Amino acid sequence: MIFNMLGALCPRVGKPGFAAAAAMSVWAAGARAQSTVDLGELEIVGAPVPRGTGFQPAATELARDLQWLDGMLFVIIAIITLFVTALLGWVIYRYNETSNPTPARFTHNSPLEVTWTVVPIVILIFIGAFSLPVLFKQQIIPEGDVHIKVTGRQWFWSYEYTDEDIYFDSYMIGYGMGNLNDEIRVMLADAGYSDDEFLLATDNPVVVPVGAVVVMTVTSSDVIHAWTVPAFGVKQDGVPGRLAQLWFEAEREGIYFGQCSELCGKDHAYMPITVKVVSPEAYEAWLEQARIDFPA
Repeated sequence: MIFNMLGALCPRVGKPGFAAAAAMSVWAAGARAQSTVDLGELEIVGAPVPRGTGFQPAATELARDLQWLDGMLFVIIAIITLFVTALLGWVIYRYNETSNPTPARFTHNSPLEVTWTVVPIVILIFIGAFSLPVLFKQQIIPEGDVHIKVTGRQWFWSYEYTDEDIYFDSYMIGYGMGNLNDEIRVMLADAGYSDDEFLLATDNPVVVPVGAVVVMTVTSSDVIHAWTVPAFGVKQDGVPGRLAQLWFEAEREGIYFGQCSELCGKDHAYMPITVKVVSPEAYEAWLEQARIDFPA
C-alpha cells in the first residue's frame, strides 16, 4: 500500500520499518526535543493498578456513562445467567429418568414459545434505549475548544495542535533501552515519575486544560493503531489514509495514561499515551513555551 511508504523516522514522512532502530539511536543520543515548562505537581488519576479488575476513575461524562452502562448490563446478564442455571438445575432434578420414568410426548407449547421470543426482544429494546444515547454522545463531535491531530506511528505518537502551530513526537520514556535500569530510572525521575510509571509515561505528554472540550483527529502513517485513554472513556482507531475523531472534556486535573489498543507490530506494548490535564493558566503557559519548543 502507498501508506506503508509513510513513516515514523521523520515527523511527516519516512519508512516505518526503521522506526525502532531510529528511536533507539535518538534515545541513546539524548537529543529528543522536550518541553521545558514545569506544570507543577499533578496527581496520577488514570492508571492501571496491580491486580486491579475494575475501571479507572471516570474523569469525563463519557466515561461515567460507559461505566454506568456496564454496571446495568452486568446486572441484566447476572439475572439471566442465574435464571437459566436454576432452570437447568430444576429440569435435571424434576425430569430425570428416576423422577419422571414416563416422559410426555408433546412437541410444542405456544405460550412458552411466545414468551421466550418476546422477553428477549423486550430486554434488547431496554438495553438499546440506554446504550444508543451513550453511543451517539460519543460519536456526535461537539465544537471543540482545543483541536489536536494525533498520528499513530510504529511505535510512537505524533501530536499537532492545529490551532497553535505546535507539533511534537511522544515516545515511551526508556523506549529501546531494555528493561527498567538505572538510566531509565533517572529519566523517569527527571520527568517527575516513579518506577511504577515505567511503560506508561512518555517524554512529551499531551497537555489539555481542565473543563475544555478537546477534539482529536486520529489517523496513522503505517498500520492501524488505536488511541485509548480508559479514564476518559475514549478509544478510536487510527487508520492509514483516513481521519476519525473523538472528543472528551476532562473534569479533573491530573495525569492520565493510555495505550495503543490495536495490535500494530512487535513494539505494540511500548506505545503508551500520557495526558496531563492542567488549569487554564498552566495550559496557557505551556502553550507559550511549546510554540518555541515544538514549532510545527
